[in-house]
Amino acid sequence: MSEERSEGRVRSFPPVVDGRAVVLVLGSMPGRESLLRNQYYGNARNYFWPVLYGLFGEVPDEEYDARLRYAQGKGVALWDVIASCRRKGSLDANIRDERPNDIPGLLAAYPGIRCLAFNGAKAYETFRKHFGTAFANEGGIGLLRLPSTSPIPTPRMRTLEDRIAAWHALLPYLAEAE
Repeated sequence: MSEERSEGRVRSFPPVVDGRAVVLVLGSMPGRESLLRNQYYGNARNYFWPVLYGLFGEVPDEEYDARLRYAQGKGVALWDVIASCRRKGSLDANIRDERPNDIPGLLAAYPGIRCLAFNGAKAYETFRKHFGTAFANEGGIGLLRLPSTSPIPTPRMRTLEDRIAAWHALLPYLAEAE
């Protein structure tokens, strides 16, 4: 049993990124169902995949690997701000003792990334806590705090259409990838 498992920690996935990436979508930490499936946004009720495809007027592929290829083909990389943490359940509010991923290192390895798109407030606040925003701003990298694609509705984000409209902020960056 790994040391982190014995500590009751959960771990995020490796990044999904290649040289075509212009936008890095950063979540906080995958939820329980995503961790069990070993898939980014693996909860069928999460809006991420319908939002990403919806930006281009398309319907998500059924197969996870096809979804990853689609994201990469659009210039989208995926990762999480948090490498590991303690958390009961799937709620961001339950995250404790987080350790960040090496986002500056990833950006150095993939200099084509021009935007960090934060999937929800927890991802953005955790990034700011561990890294600030100076290195991204100095590198000319845009920072977009987007509404979470979590299935939990908020007063302003109730539907898929609400989320797609908000995530349209990615399109100027993604146009660079085409």
